[in-house]
Amino acid sequence: MGASALKALPEGAQRVAAVLRAQGHAYAPIMLDDAARTAQQAADALGIALGQIAKSIIFRRKSDDVAVLVVTSGDQRVDEKKVEALVCTGGTRLGRADAAFVKAATGFSIGGVSPLAHATPVVTLIDQSLFRFDDIWAAAGHPHAVFRLSPQALARLTGAPVEDLAVPVTVAVVPTVEDKKLALRRAISLVTLRAQTVDAAADVPSPCISICRMSDTTGWCEGCFRTRDEIAVWSCADDESKRRIWRAIEQRMADLKA
Repeated sequence: MGASALKALPEGAQRVAAVLRAQGHAYAPIMLDDAARTAQQAADALGIALGQIAKSIIFRRKSDDVAVLVVTSGDQRVDEKKVEALVCTGGTRLGRADAAFVKAATGFSIGGVSPLAHATPVVTLIDQSLFRFDDIWAAAGHPHAVFRLSPQALARLTGAPVEDLAVPVTVAVVPTVEDKKLALRRAISLVTLRAQTVDAAADVPSPCISICRMSDTTGWCEGCFRTRDEIAVWSCADDESKRRIWRAIEQRMADLKA
């Protein structure tokens, strides 16, 4: 990123960009058209799976008022007790971090907290759930700013340990064949409705319907019927490439209905 492009970024994103450049990171922050204050908003804007968003959760350690940052997948919830066991001693606890505390400790507003370039030293932990993906995206110091990286690069850039920090998943009842057929029909119906807007839309819409599971049988997402490669390139693809992906999706849905 050149000096002029760096100056065009908001101040918080400039700090993140400077750290990334100093560390030789390949991807500079980009600005989204709309705010991405939630993981779902960011995933929708980028056309990726919700889990590929590296979500920043801030706690306040009550013993010394130090900020504790947990970076986890957008589709996970953090188990506070697991975090306490790692960062608190002597029976101390974690407390709620309000907007003022987050801003003072990190230099960023809620919705734009980057995993690096903080205003004060913070304790950082990385949830292992991010390592399901080859590429992830993190906030870059502003609600409109994000940057691309790998989970391995996140660990290297932050120097943070990788731990199991997510709330345990309750074992679900194995869905019946009828359950799976119903879920497929619902997904096809939702994506088909969105497909009808593709040709007229100024910006080609993402097919993501927030069902982010890859099928072992087809290799496609069970929600949007894209391949992993198509999901990965979506945010960087031009409109014509996106329309080609949409045509492939429509053919796949037709094959599934046949």
